Amino acid sequence: MPGCDNEAFRMIPSSQQGEESLILVDTVSKRFGDIEAIRSISLQVRKGEIFGIVGSDGAGKSTLLRMTATLLKPDTGRILIDGLDVVRQKKLIKPKIGYMPQRFGLYQDLTVEENIAFFMDMFGISGSERRERRDRYLAFSNLLSFTDRLAGRLSGGMKQKLGLACVLIHEPDVLILDEPTNGVDPVSRQEFWQMLGSMKERGMTILISTAYLDEGGKCDRLALMHRSSVLAVAAPTEIQSDYSSLEEAMIQRIQTVDKELAGEQFKP
Repeated sequence: MPGCDNEAFRMIPSSQQGEESLILVDTVSKRFGDIEAIRSISLQVRKGEIFGIVGSDGAGKSTLLRMTATLLKPDTGRILIDGLDVVRQKKLIKPKIGYMPQRFGLYQDLTVEENIAFFMDMFGISGSERRERRDRYLAFSNLLSFTDRLAGRLSGGMKQKLGLACVLIHEPDVLILDEPTNGVDPVSRQEFWQMLGSMKERGMTILISTAYLDEGGKCDRLALMHRSSVLAVAAPTEIQSDYSSLEEAMIQRIQTVDKELAGEQFKP
């Protein structure tokens, strides 16, 4: 793809990989019929970092996250989490990850308490550990005062925080979040990111897509996606470079690629 820097981020041989790389995406592609959702993407997520994915609508961000979360099988290439293949070793990977899609499956007619209990049942958490984790993650998400409230009656921000608590209840090593703050008010978005910062301090690795570029600036590194490919992987300040904002840098890179593609189409 013209203008794409993806080749610079091809997965290096295992003998040369840094021990800090926890997620490895190696030349992964995915199609849905005639639609090419992901085109030969490679990138690495380091252990303990917040790695963000930003880009245009329909760029393939959700598809990439769903493949990393073992929910979709790549057509080509492979994805490794802590050295385990997401296709061949799916059962071993599932306890290591927590995945929160754009529309997280909370049970609207269950209370906050009952939703947390359901997820603890799913992961076989029992005994004293059950009460300890329930208190820990409801307190962490500021929901201890709302345990008897139906999930369907929570605000948008509170629903997202409850979803995060449910995803964290089995204490995964890797957190995969697909635009978790989309449509949430600014105060709740700030609180949500404060929670992510706390989890990073505890050593958790976070892979997140976001529609908000101010959130992208809070990530350690970003992958900029457009037209099913990765245009760049770098720290937000490096992607912004000489532009006045991250948004301007992203728009300029995307427009440059689109112009190059348009030029290719009209070549004789």
